Parts: sequence; C-alpha cells; structure tokens
Amino acid sequence: MDDMYREVIIEHYKNPGFRGKLDPHDIYFADNNPLCGDHIEITVQVGADGRVADARFDGHGCAISQASADLLMEAIIGKPMDEVKQMTKQDVLDMLGIDLGPVRLKCALLSLKVLKAGAYGLGEASDDLVE
Repeated sequence: MDDMYREVIIEHYKNPGFRGKLDPHDIYFADNNPLCGDHIEITVQVGADGRVADARFDGHGCAISQASADLLMEAIIGKPMDEVKQMTKQDVLDMLGIDLGPVRLKCALLSLKVLKAGAYGLGEASDDLVE
C-alpha cells in the first residue's frame, strides 16, 4: 500500500497540477522550513460565495513538501474558506498516505501552515496553525 502512495507523491512532485501563481489573488502567503530549506508560497482566489475558486503554489523543496502542496491545492478548490481554515495536519497526512518522521512531517505540513497563515491574514506563520 505504501508503494501506491509513494507513486502518488512522486507523480505530484514531478507533474504538479497546481503549481503557479494567481494574479489577481485574494490570499497570498509564503514561508520556509528552516530545517531543510523548503519554500512554499500560495495564492488563492476566493469567490463571492466564500469558496475557493482557484489555488496555486510555487516554491522549491523535497518531494514531500512539493507533493503535499499540490495535493492541498487540489483539495481546497471548491471548499468554503471556513472549512479550509479548519483543516488539520491529519487531513494532509491522509492525502499523503504514508507515515512520516518528525523532520519529514515539517516538510509535509509547510503548505498547510502557509495556507492557514494566509487565510487568517497573519503576519507570520506558526507551527501552532497545523496542530
């Protein structure tokens, strides 16, 4: 089973469907993982109905950080912003489908941390956002 999930991660890393930048955008945020140098920036367009109309990520880093960002962007399109703000680290881990150690966990959760910081309009991202 892990092999299937690894293939999904590699596919999203090599061929991300949601890489890019949206202009105009309603939400923008960027942050780094200082432990490994991964960098993610996210742009989101929110429709008049309060749902995510479109979402994109850009950045660089390991396969886990880039694949989780791509999977997260795919997952939030069409969702109400209130629901996006309530997403948890377990949601991201379920998307990835593999067990991760502490260092890889930070890689996997960087995109969620960036997304939530932007969604809440924070000046800086905190690990507390992904608990």
